[in-house]
Amino acid sequence: MRFVGSVSFSSLEHPTFRAFLNQVGLPCLSRRELSGARLDNRFYEAKSEVEARIRDAMFFQVACNGWKSNKCCSGEDNLVKFGVNLPNGTSVFHKAVMTGGGAVSSKYAEEIMWEAVTGICGSGSQRCVGIVSDKYMTEALRNLEIQYQWMVNISCQVQGFVSLIKDFSKELQLFRTVIENCLKLANFVNNASQVRSSFQKYRMQVLDYTGLLRVPWCRCDCVKDFAPVYAMLEDVLSCARVLQMVILDEACKLICAEDPVAREVSAMVQSEVFWNELEAVYSLMKLIRGMAQDIETERPLIGECLPLWQELKAKVKEWGARFNIAEGQVEKIVEKRFRKNYHPAWSAAFILDPRYLMRDTSGKYLPPFKCLTHEQEKDVDKLITRLASREEAHVALMELMKWRSEGLDPLYAQAVQVKQRDPLTGKMKIANPQGSRLVWETCLSEYKTLGKVAIRLIFLHATSSGFKCNWSCMKWFCIHRNSRAGLERAQKMIFIAAHSKLDKRDLSNEEEKDGELFRMAGCEDDMLNEVFVEAPSV
Repeated sequence: MRFVGSVSFSSLEHPTFRAFLNQVGLPCLSRRELSGARLDNRFYEAKSEVEARIRDAMFFQVACNGWKSNKCCSGEDNLVKFGVNLPNGTSVFHKAVMTGGGAVSSKYAEEIMWEAVTGICGSGSQRCVGIVSDKYMTEALRNLEIQYQWMVNISCQVQGFVSLIKDFSKELQLFRTVIENCLKLANFVNNASQVRSSFQKYRMQVLDYTGLLRVPWCRCDCVKDFAPVYAMLEDVLSCARVLQMVILDEACKLICAEDPVAREVSAMVQSEVFWNELEAVYSLMKLIRGMAQDIETERPLIGECLPLWQELKAKVKEWGARFNIAEGQVEKIVEKRFRKNYHPAWSAAFILDPRYLMRDTSGKYLPPFKCLTHEQEKDVDKLITRLASREEAHVALMELMKWRSEGLDPLYAQAVQVKQRDPLTGKMKIANPQGSRLVWETCLSEYKTLGKVAIRLIFLHATSSGFKCNWSCMKWFCIHRNSRAGLERAQKMIFIAAHSKLDKRDLSNEEEKDGELFRMAGCEDDMLNEVFVEAPSV
């Protein structure tokens, strides 16, 4: 028999609940039992399944994230999560490592990454064909790639896109001006008691809810993705009519007569230029954040990196035309960030993935070399040469030339490129994500050397997105950091929870929706609830 739903584990020992179990003929359970033997059994079952799936894979990619804490001003410890991406498109959890508060040195990160690789595959390290990690570990990734030349180590695309907002805030005067003006406006409205009262009154009248304008809780340059700044801009923009009513209020007029800051804010709110500039900055931030969120959700492969950045550049160009923003400086900022993030594997995967083949005038489906720059074409040659064995490098290049001129049979190319509408998002997606790899293993078996490189390259993920620990996971680790038994139990709990979520393809971050609930409960109960989603069979 299995309970439907769930209860707090602190309730298991409550007399009323025990009496209920006794009445319906079920045995009583204790937290000690669930966090002891039952936890161990669940852990070993999950661990065995994960190890078997990794063992069955010819090769894999390691994904790690969490090197830089979301709460960058709090000094809290970072919990770095390691996962394993398999060629069949699935992912499994490996472990979580606490790195301590503050910045992590590149050398230390490099050691932890390599320790994770060897922990997964032992001496057969060549089975690990790459690592994808948070953007902040670029140097560690590069050093490992230099030492182990069969690896392709890349930075997470989500971080690359999000970093663009920071680039704009530093290098584009329009961004700085709008953020400074909104900070001045929000602080004035929130802190001047009479203005604050007027604002709340008119906000209730116009928008049917009250509250103050949200203001960033720390310096803008240390906010991970400028979410607090974005929230502030969104609040100010949504309250445009409210703020104009406040400025015309008699109480505000009296303050303006004596306070120069009030006069400045009043002029700002009545200025059409202020609102146009605010809308421009907010729209650009929304555009970039939206694409970053899509990337995190859809977890694209590295062959999609070049098309994604081309899409971003096109959207930014449209944004500039819409708001009459000069292209030059904006384009330079985007291009600079693109070059920082760029990896030669992007170009190689784009060329080798059959889903990007393009039909030419003769009807052939050929790799899209014409979409690459001259330097990117060179990158394809260099990367394929590096990934092939020294003895087979020249053969790989010869096969690449043949692939470039002959491509793939139109029938197979069209089959690989078939798309269908995703019922959840409404977007068109490749119907068979594994089609590209299957084509190389079957229809293109004549490319013996290039094929080995292709199937190890095109499955690589472009993001480090994976299981996200909620507040209770972090708190449990922090509380028991000096207890070997406590940390071991926390590792088991996290492993089971991560294994369950990845198995269900549930990569959502529960921190926001569960944060308040977790703060009201004990950490051990939270972790147990995370692990034992349903009551066990009894």
